[in-house]
Amino acid sequence: MQKIIVIGGSRYFGRLLVERLHAAGHRVTVINRGSTPPPEGVEHLVVDRDDEAALKAALDGRTFDVVVDQVCYTPVQAAVAARAFAGRTRRYVMTSTIEVYDPATAALPAVPAGTAVPESAVDPAAWRADPDLPWHDPAYLEAHYAEGKRQAEAVLGAAGFEFASVRSAHVLGGGALEFTGRLEHYTGRVTRGEEITVHAEPLPTVFIHHEELADLLLWAAASDFTGPVNACSDGPLDVHGLVAAIAARTGREPVLRTVPAGADASPFSFDRHYAMSNSRAKELGFRFSRTADWLPRAVAEALTA
Repeated sequence: MQKIIVIGGSRYFGRLLVERLHAAGHRVTVINRGSTPPPEGVEHLVVDRDDEAALKAALDGRTFDVVVDQVCYTPVQAAVAARAFAGRTRRYVMTSTIEVYDPATAALPAVPAGTAVPESAVDPAAWRADPDLPWHDPAYLEAHYAEGKRQAEAVLGAAGFEFASVRSAHVLGGGALEFTGRLEHYTGRVTRGEEITVHAEPLPTVFIHHEELADLLLWAAASDFTGPVNACSDGPLDVHGLVAAIAARTGREPVLRTVPAGADASPFSFDRHYAMSNSRAKELGFRFSRTADWLPRAVAEALTA
């Protein structure tokens, strides 16, 4: 049993993580702003993580074995957390994203198409954090989501505690729980016979089921590895494979329209390569499912929702 605090954890795989940590016998505390109560038996601290004084006051006298940070998006938030949890935890796990590897968002080492991108492509220890950028501007933050995650990793990686980042692939499954609506975008358009915009030669990406990601975060909290680890199910998939899975379930053929080079397309149609490798997680002992095994169920859940 460990004392584990989860920052966020109010919805989707974050809430599932809290439930599974509690079911595993850990003493779990959740920090959020109070919009959603945690599961029964889980301690709840209502505080805004961006308010450093309030966060420190809420944590006064408390220590934890592990922090799992589900909602850290900027180096400013990371710096507040680093100061607030200094001396209060031995291990800090941050949920990050595949987007840190997007070559359209930073000057990154080139990785040949068809080669799964390793964690070393973005090294938090070598990344420069700039807290003076307008991170508090929602429009700026949305436009610089990937860079905010890279810089947050850099700050927490230098904070002095045992730090690991889980770089999640695109998360699917759960029907209405999947709040981004990206899979529903596809199931809805296929069902209604509406066109889906795709690139001329879309490249594969990687996915993970929300339950598998919750399991991986639980595993990461209980482990002792440090540094980034990629989290994706086995089996890259391009947009054509995704819509084929939906067509197989619905009996409707998708209507695809190719966009000009450089134009935006539907989510999960990519004209740049950054599909991740999950080799490090496997070497550390985690075993992934195959995307092809759970995708039909995720599609059925989206159709039902």
